[in-house]
Amino acid sequence: MESLWKLLYLLEPAPVTLVVTAVAVTFGSAFRALNYGKEMERNRDLSEASITLDRSQALMIPIMSSCSLLLMFYLFSSVSQLLTAFTAIASVSSLFFCLSPHVAYLKSQFGLADPFVSRCCSKSFTRIQGHVRLPNIKICVMLLVCLFIYDIFWVFFSERFCGANVMVSVATQQASNPVHTVANSLSLPGLQLITKKLELPVKIVFPRNLLGGASPGGNTADFMMLGLGDMAIPSMLLALVLCFDHRKSRETVNLFDLHSSKGHKYIWYALPGYAIGLVTALAAGILTHSPQPALLYLVPSTLGPVIFISWLRKEHVELWEGTMTNLNDKARQIEV
Repeated sequence: MESLWKLLYLLEPAPVTLVVTAVAVTFGSAFRALNYGKEMERNRDLSEASITLDRSQALMIPIMSSCSLLLMFYLFSSVSQLLTAFTAIASVSSLFFCLSPHVAYLKSQFGLADPFVSRCCSKSFTRIQGHVRLPNIKICVMLLVCLFIYDIFWVFFSERFCGANVMVSVATQQASNPVHTVANSLSLPGLQLITKKLELPVKIVFPRNLLGGASPGGNTADFMMLGLGDMAIPSMLLALVLCFDHRKSRETVNLFDLHSSKGHKYIWYALPGYAIGLVTALAAGILTHSPQPALLYLVPSTLGPVIFISWLRKEHVELWEGTMTNLNDKARQIEV
C-alpha cells in the first residue's frame, strides 16, 4: 500500500512537466514532419539529402546504435570532444530545421529579402540534416520492435556483461568542454568562469524536487531523465500515422482540423497512448527505484492502439503495406 501512495508523486510538477514536454515535442515533431513532406512535394526536391529506410537498414540501426553505445562506454574520455563538436553541429542543424518555417512566415508577412548568404546557409543545413524517409509503417514497426529489444537489453541486462548499466552510464557521463580546453592552452582570462565539463544533449533532465519537495525513493540530488530517442522514435510512428490520414483525406490539414471530422483519427489513439506509456514508465521507475527502458512501455502503448483500430476499420493492409494510390510516388512518402 505504501508503494501505491508513492505513485501520487506523479502529480508533482517534475513528472507532469516531463510528460507535457515530451508529448508536446513528440506531437510537434510529427506535425512538422508532415508539413515538411508537403513542402518538399511543392518544391520538388524530394531526393535531396534524404534516405529511404529499407528492411536491412531498419535492422542495422539497433546494431550500429549498440556499437556506438559501447564505444562511448569504453572510450568516452577519448572521443568526448569529438562528440561535443558533433552534437553542437547537430543541435544547430535541428534548431534551423525547427525555426525555418517560422522564418519563412515572417519573410512572407513583412516582405523581407532573402539574401544570398541566407540561401546558401539554408541549402547547406538541408544537406547536413540528411532526413530519413520511412516508406510504410511495416518498416516503422520493424524499427520500433528492434529498438524495443535494444532498449531493454542495454538497461536491464548490460550490467551482467559489462559490469555497469551501459545505457545509464553513457547518458550521465559529462564530456570535456572544448572551449575550456582552448582557453586553458592559451591562458586566456576568465578561465574560471568556463565550465570544464558539459552535459551532452542526449536527454532532458528534471530535478525530482522541482519545487523543493521530497521525492520518493531518492535524495534531493536525484533527477528524472528521458532520452531524446524516447521522443524521436515514437515521433516516427506518429508522423506515419499523420501521413496515412493525410493521404486518405486528400485535403489540406492544419493544426485546428485535428479535432474535427476532417482531422487525423489515428493520431488521437497514438498520442494518448504515448502519454500513457510515458506515465507508466515513470510509475515503474518510482515503484522499482531503478532506471526503466522507456521504449518497453512506449512501443506497445503507441503501436498497439494504432494496429488494433486499423484492424477494426479494415485498414490494416493499407496501413501496413502502404498500398494506396500513388504510393510509389516519392512525393507521398513521409519525412521524419
